[in-house]
Amino acid sequence: MAFESIDPATGQRLASFPALTREQIRAALDLARDAFAEWRLVPPERRVEPLRRLAETLLRGKQAFARLMSREMGKPLAAAEAEVAKCAWVARHYADTAPAALAPEVLDVGPARCRVERHPLGAVLAVMPWNFPFWQVIRCAAPTLAAGNVILLKHAPNVPQCGIALEGLFARAGFPRGVFQNMFARVGDVPAILDDPIVQAASLTGSVGAGAALAGEAGRRVKRTVLELGGSDPFIVLSGADLDQAVSTGVAARMMNSGQSCIAAKRFLIHQDIASEFEARFVEQVRALCVGGPLDPATEVGPLARRDIRDLVAEQVRESVQAGARLATGGRIPDRTGWYYEPTVLADVPGGCPAAEEEIFGPVASLRCVESLEEAIEVANGTEFGLSASVWTNDPEEAALAVRDIEAGGVFVNAMSASDPRVPFGGIKKSGYGRELGAEALREFVNLKTVWTNPS
Repeated sequence: MAFESIDPATGQRLASFPALTREQIRAALDLARDAFAEWRLVPPERRVEPLRRLAETLLRGKQAFARLMSREMGKPLAAAEAEVAKCAWVARHYADTAPAALAPEVLDVGPARCRVERHPLGAVLAVMPWNFPFWQVIRCAAPTLAAGNVILLKHAPNVPQCGIALEGLFARAGFPRGVFQNMFARVGDVPAILDDPIVQAASLTGSVGAGAALAGEAGRRVKRTVLELGGSDPFIVLSGADLDQAVSTGVAARMMNSGQSCIAAKRFLIHQDIASEFEARFVEQVRALCVGGPLDPATEVGPLARRDIRDLVAEQVRESVQAGARLATGGRIPDRTGWYYEPTVLADVPGGCPAAEEEIFGPVASLRCVESLEEAIEVANGTEFGLSASVWTNDPEEAALAVRDIEAGGVFVNAMSASDPRVPFGGIKKSGYGRELGAEALREFVNLKTVWTNPS
């Protein structure tokens, strides 16, 4: 199996790299073991120093890193530059906050003295996706490394150059050799990697199937996992909402990263009193989006990352229309080179079709009219996913009811669902478990060691 870098805008193969041999995997595990033996002893105040340099290095190379992402997975250049800046933010955040968050906690159990210490576990296998090829890796690595663990990165096969660039980035920031390694490992190599005692945990962002498979392998070895899986996030707009803001935010929330985001708004549940006006404005703004090459600064929606992803999106739209959804705009594969799909709006989406039940990983919005907030919540919860939700209302009681009853890891009121280094991020149901970001991320892969000392 080769790890291939193919430009989604042209179909041109950019580079190819062979998978690691068993001997090379063994050497990487041995290096991780040696690196952890030293890294775990570095005080948190010193462990975060390379994170500050990582942020500086990211910002100095922002344009080059952004172009690499755009070439390798089709992300519009402006979005790629914003991703690099966000990576620098998360690195700085943990450099500032990790030492205090990892400090021993003193408990009052008198007359004994008791404290809870947070000790690193070992190596964490990071299985990361292609859609945010820098952000997903660094948001996992920053708290994990600050806690004293080391990282073995198994990046998505279609972004191998990003994986190489990330390993070089961490090295230039001053992390010791072996603390962060990029591994061109096959899926079939994962059980052997998890077998090694140095690997004590795994973190995966990806599909439900991939997450279930990794969790099963880790569970058989009694090793921890954090999973951030798919999402079909609801975007609920009620009759008293600021319609201008809801429409413009909704378009941005659905079309960001060309629609390839787990946390993107996907199912728009609009109160019947404003449904027609919302649809008209929403469709107008979607039609105005600039579709083009990812390196063109004017581009807002670029190609999808792979041909098979584009073809699946087209099939999901076709099946949804056959089931009764109304095509309000888009719905075609453009006649151009590359793996493009027109920004699309499906209206009157019925239950049971792909647009209502599945995650469409592309620039497709699904609109459905609802009679009440209660109906909106019922529809919002009627999916296997529970990552995040956005609710638009000026009624505090409606907002409180939505926050209480929507089944999701996050509810954003009059705001777009987003990840932020300062707050925990993750889902429930088949969107996964565990939390990234916030102080919680620093505690996912540590040993909470109780130290109890009786008076002598």
